[in-house]
Amino acid sequence: MEKPLYPSPYMRITQGYMTGTHLNSYAIDDAGSDSGIDYINAPFTGVIRKIYSGDANEVWLESSEPVIYPDGTVDYMTMMFAHDNDVSNLFVGKVINRGERFYEEGTKGNASGNHVHMECGRGKFTGSGWHQNSAGYWSINNGKNPTECLWIDDSITILNDNGYTFKRIEPEVSVPDIPIEDIPVEDDTPVVEEPVIEEPTDTDVGDSDNSDTTNTDTSVDVVKPKLIFTCKSDDIYAIELKAGQKLYLEN
Repeated sequence: MEKPLYPSPYMRITQGYMTGTHLNSYAIDDAGSDSGIDYINAPFTGVIRKIYSGDANEVWLESSEPVIYPDGTVDYMTMMFAHDNDVSNLFVGKVINRGERFYEEGTKGNASGNHVHMECGRGKFTGSGWHQNSAGYWSINNGKNPTECLWIDDSITILNDNGYTFKRIEPEVSVPDIPIEDIPVEDDTPVVEEPVIEEPTDTDVGDSDNSDTTNTDTSVDVVKPKLIFTCKSDDIYAIELKAGQKLYLEN
């Protein structure tokens, strides 16, 4: 969804709204970068709904789709432009893309120097497109403050904003596409450590003459032998037996 962009690439507002010949209307005049003729861009993608060549070559451009207003609301928008010296390249029903050069400053009609007269209206084109207000000036239907309709961005050079504050479109931060195969994936598979079994040594099992070597079942878990008897008298030694081993005493 589009955000209507201020139509002149050089903002130099020479007459504001509600004053002079703009009394009781939200019209503004923009004279561009200098006294010459600058181009005007379409603020949104829209269709030309009316051309009135009997006065100042007024052109009404209606948005093709609802647009986003600076206050966050969504609705159609219609704008009227005036004073282009030649609009022979335009016709009712012509579709203009957002940012396309389609109009120029000029002096057609009641104008003493090159500039564009602009007015914003909320909603679609209605009726004849304009009406004569209480001050006797013709103004767009459903007129609205331009600061409540138009956005600015870094493409607009502000020379004179007449004290008006337009909401800014912040540049989008681009995030590079990273192929999935290039993204490192941490292996969170748990590591299972094999149990360590201590094998008995010769000194643990005692004299080999007392070992029962008939048991060859290797499926029996190896259990570390433990001391089961200690004699503290002379000439008798401590004996450690392995599970399953037998001890015989001879007189």
